[in-house]
Amino acid sequence: MPSANPSVETKEPPPAARLTASLVRSALVAALGGLLFGFDTAVISGTTEWLQSHFELSDFALGFTVASALIGTIIGSITVGRPADAWGRRGILFALAGLFLVSAIGCALAWDWYSFMFFRFVGGLAVGGASVVSPMYIAEISPARYRGRLVAITQFNIVLGILLAYLSNYIIGSLQLGPSECRWMFGVMALPALAFFFLLFLTPQSPRWLVARGRVAEAGAVLKQCGSDPAVVAAEVREIQESLNLAQHSLEEPFFCRKYRKPILLAVAIAAFNQLSGINALIYYTAHIFKMAGADQTSALLQSVIVGFTNLVFTMAALSVIDHFGRRKLMLVGSVGYIVSLSAAAYAFYTGTGGLLLLGSLLVFIASHAFGQGAVIWVFISEIFPNRVRARGQALGSFTHWIMAALISWTFPMIAAKSGGHTFAFYALCMVGQLLWVRFIMPETKGVSLEQIQKRLGID
Repeated sequence: MPSANPSVETKEPPPAARLTASLVRSALVAALGGLLFGFDTAVISGTTEWLQSHFELSDFALGFTVASALIGTIIGSITVGRPADAWGRRGILFALAGLFLVSAIGCALAWDWYSFMFFRFVGGLAVGGASVVSPMYIAEISPARYRGRLVAITQFNIVLGILLAYLSNYIIGSLQLGPSECRWMFGVMALPALAFFFLLFLTPQSPRWLVARGRVAEAGAVLKQCGSDPAVVAAEVREIQESLNLAQHSLEEPFFCRKYRKPILLAVAIAAFNQLSGINALIYYTAHIFKMAGADQTSALLQSVIVGFTNLVFTMAALSVIDHFGRRKLMLVGSVGYIVSLSAAAYAFYTGTGGLLLLGSLLVFIASHAFGQGAVIWVFISEIFPNRVRARGQALGSFTHWIMAALISWTFPMIAAKSGGHTFAFYALCMVGQLLWVRFIMPETKGVSLEQIQKRLGID
């Protein structure tokens, strides 16, 4: 593991690197996978009561129903790496857009519990794949000086999707549509899924994937299109070729080996801590939590919108500073905020005060997540693996994230029904562990090219 003084020395980016319309457009389009990821993740939060009554589910079965999408997400995240290497990041994004569309329509028209579970599983496959491919694609097309902000657009779109899901649920819930109300909540996701599919035609392939496939001239053209000065493109292509080093390293070489130990452990740690904060319990069960504290259905949905808006605002703040302050400082601030807010939420349940104290603590919690872990996780995982195994590394990080999300989401209704205070106290304790990990182990990666990060982690 890295030493106790883990900061990675930064390197001043070449002045020629610049933002171009093509780069920004491609990043925004790829990040729509994040928007659908967020929407699909959060939309179920407004339907848990309907699901439980309509399908006559126990607390255990409700947890499994919510987690059904996460089972698909786990499978999608761990299996998408090799197809992304074989068919390209852009080609896989097209397939994911199709899966999002099928899931939205299928959940809206589901004729029984089993069909609903199947279409949520399909949506989970898309979410898992998007959590891997969207940030990886953006990282590979972005100059080092802009990479943090551009990859963080994925997280911005995730929280925008979460807010849109909460807002959509609130609007549909206020229309009094009767038995079909929750079906509309799921069905509206078909619109952004269609937009995502057609906008992908405007994006290029990843230049690093093109180099790996021997399509060097195309890779150079994409690098120019994405902001590299023509005078340095040849040098950038050579650096990518050296990092791939296909004369000595095959794209099919073993991933779980000693030389990749550092990035593997870093990716697993940040992904596990992300979910041990309890963030997905809050996202999936936002309305449920507020109703546990005494709010009615409409008030709970409105408070969910407030949580989603707070998430968006602080994600925007993190996006604006992540390439200036770096990844570690944001994680440190977020870790402290986690500990304070989760402790306050636990106190609210232990004392039965609920109300404004619970809402306030959850707003601080979501702000801490948005400014820290939420903004950093996908950026950091997309940076720390060498080009030749990045797809598999990103898949491992996402797989860990979603395994933990499934465990948290499945167990939350059962544990919270017995003691909401114990649940939040456990999450707070886990975040003390994250604070120590960030302070003593996590390296800084801001402003360093992907190829240089590889060298500084000691990987040949």
